[in-house]
Amino acid sequence: MDKLTTSVEIERLAVRARHGVFDQERKVGNDFEVTVRVDYPWDIDSDSLDGTLNYGELVALVKEEMAKPSALLEHVAGRIYRRITDRWDAATGGYIKISKLTPPVTAQLASASVSIRW
Repeated sequence: MDKLTTSVEIERLAVRARHGVFDQERKVGNDFEVTVRVDYPWDIDSDSLDGTLNYGELVALVKEEMAKPSALLEHVAGRIYRRITDRWDAATGGYIKISKLTPPVTAQLASASVSIRW
């Protein structure tokens, strides 16, 4: 039985949330995109959801944490990381990127992002 390192990825999940340091950001909210990758060992001969990582459950987990306002995106990313590693003991690594699509800065840019890797 071969074990492979497999990754489940959620790319650019669109979420409306109330994260930010400024009162206005917390009051009005902003549009975010969240990308998450979780690595885990997987049995190449398995065709069952048991032993894998359900991406629907991962999306729900990310949306739950994004719904809780925080001043810092780093804090939100840390909460998502904790939820992932608490839920899936087999997770061996991953990546979380949270992008604020219209950050309160005086410059034209696509987004401002925070990412963590483990």
